[in-house]
Amino acid sequence: MQTGRQTWRFPSRPRITGSASIVGAKEGDGPLGSSFDAIERDAYFGEPSFEKAERVMFERAQRLAVKHSNCSMNDISYVIAGDLLAQNISASFSARTHSRPHLGVFSACATIMEAFALAALLVDSQNGERVLVGASSHNSTAERIFRYPTEYGGQKPQTAHCTATAAGAAVIAAQGEGPAITEATVGRVIDLGISNPWEMGAAMAPAAVDTLRAHLQDTGRTTLDYDWIATGDLGRVGHPLARQMLLEQGIDPGHQFTDCGILLYDAQQPEVFSGGSGPGCCTVVTLSYLLKKIQEGKNKRIMVIATGALLSPLTAQQGDTIPCIAHAVTFEG
Repeated sequence: MQTGRQTWRFPSRPRITGSASIVGAKEGDGPLGSSFDAIERDAYFGEPSFEKAERVMFERAQRLAVKHSNCSMNDISYVIAGDLLAQNISASFSARTHSRPHLGVFSACATIMEAFALAALLVDSQNGERVLVGASSHNSTAERIFRYPTEYGGQKPQTAHCTATAAGAAVIAAQGEGPAITEATVGRVIDLGISNPWEMGAAMAPAAVDTLRAHLQDTGRTTLDYDWIATGDLGRVGHPLARQMLLEQGIDPGHQFTDCGILLYDAQQPEVFSGGSGPGCCTVVTLSYLLKKIQEGKNKRIMVIATGALLSPLTAQQGDTIPCIAHAVTFEG
């Protein structure tokens, strides 16, 4: 049911009954490496192209999530998934292997929280018994779409992000054990005029702030009601900006305010720049790290605000400004 202007509340508390995260070598070498279900050292995943590699990674994550949920793919009512490539080819092409009703979604790096919100809405309204959600990205597929092929060796500023090679999936069910999805706040598209594609963190920070403010207004809570509030992929440039903007608006984000793009990599790792990005980044950090804190009883309530820059290679080449969005989902024990 709707609470306030932008927030959905799910009284039935749909559960995440199983999940899986698969990452590449750089992500596996980061501080969360031991949390992932699988680390693939071969960037090609045994395939002839990076695009096929991402597809295989996505398929593996989906199958493993279903297995961890103790069900079969035939038990899945719907699949809601997306990625960063044109026409959502990783999600849609991988859908050929499971033959389940499929909904492709896109909010750039915020895709996974859009999928979680819609899946919880379907399950809570009794329009689906089990919904499989997922998102993926691959550094080399994203690089040659949005910037330059890896082989080109183009130089990047320290404000740039490192697109994560990562795929994650989860099963949301009406019954079962696991973290509950209790609320989702749907974000607005925010554009404050930044046009530099190397400044993604700065471009997305206002959207994260806007969604967090809307969530607190809709629910009547404060940031102290959460063990963690994690933005998605603002990085070491955008996250401090978001904190500053919140403080200027009278909202103290507190010590529990963190960021998935910062958590994924160690700052001393080579070529991670300001932090991780891509739909896979927020997905695997949420599933493998943040939600495990709930499963282990260490935390009771976590909110993840995934942020996405809604530009395309064409708009970037034309010098257009970057519209951004942020979707928030609340997870509870």
